[in-house]
Amino acid sequence: MKAFLILEDGTVFSGTSIGSTREMISEIVFNTSMTGYLEVLTDPSYAGQAVVMTYPLIGNYGITPDMESKKAWPDGYIVRELSRMPSNFRCEGTIQEFLLEQDIPGICGIDTRALTKMLREKGTMNGMITTNENYDLQEILPKLQAYKVGDVVAKATCREKYVLEGRGPKIALMDFGAKNNIAGSLNRRGCEVTVYPAHTTAEEIIQSHPDGIMLSNGPGDPETCVSIIGEIRKLSFTNIPIFAICLGHQLMALANGAKTYKLKYGHRGGNHPVKDLRTNRVYISSQNHGYAVDASTIDPSVAREAFVNVNDGTNEGLEYIGKNIFTVQFHPEACPGPQDSGYLFDRFLDMMKGAK
Repeated sequence: MKAFLILEDGTVFSGTSIGSTREMISEIVFNTSMTGYLEVLTDPSYAGQAVVMTYPLIGNYGITPDMESKKAWPDGYIVRELSRMPSNFRCEGTIQEFLLEQDIPGICGIDTRALTKMLREKGTMNGMITTNENYDLQEILPKLQAYKVGDVVAKATCREKYVLEGRGPKIALMDFGAKNNIAGSLNRRGCEVTVYPAHTTAEEIIQSHPDGIMLSNGPGDPETCVSIIGEIRKLSFTNIPIFAICLGHQLMALANGAKTYKLKYGHRGGNHPVKDLRTNRVYISSQNHGYAVDASTIDPSVAREAFVNVNDGTNEGLEYIGKNIFTVQFHPEACPGPQDSGYLFDRFLDMMKGAK
């Protein structure tokens, strides 16, 4: 079946429908990962977005037990070529079957290189995937231009708290759209991890007497999370050690007076170099974000830059002055290095030991 990707500037790509045939409108973003497409599909940070995979062949090892959440989150999926015959000893099905099961519309057979170059040059755009060959461009374009991602944190967070048992330090993980491996990385280090919904109050967290607090990744514009930022500000004035990743990093910065801004096309992939300013060592990181902390708005008496992006110089992490708080923009749990930045979880554990 034919399918069409229509961008808000009027550009139309023609290809073949994959997955669900329902019509969808979303923000179109690209991911440069060469592998890990299932982790991308099940990352809650993609709520409200449709993903273009820049690697030309997707699905060649099928669907494996590597999901980062219980379901897929992107609104749509866009690839150059979809493998129809996956080969892997862990394979449990095809990506086409997965997209159908998850009701995600997609398109393949388009020039994803040209599409990605367009998004890099013009910036992230909204778009529609449709199988309607009689579409009316003049009717569609106003809808695309009016689309807003909205409050996707409320959509991506857990509905009630749950616990991963452990005999070590007790961690309160605030779930803004957390990937499974964040809690898993702490749990494998012996921590007892209690995962809380995004809108849990600071008072409830504090009253549980955790040894440390983890602020997770998540989707959307951090500045829209007004009530959550207020609760994080309260947490930042406690003596409880805090480690934050991605959206959590941005929310902590906003809670302490800094500003965030939207990147032209974001950082999404498993190959982004970041420099640790303490050691000058560079790590290859996994990233998935469309917003960044404006380093020029950081009060030097409140926090200092800890990591920077080697490609474009954007902020990748902060250490807070006189507090047991550090935050990173990238994903140390995602294993792109594969495990070279996993030491950040160990630093968090050491911080908790020092705080006792």
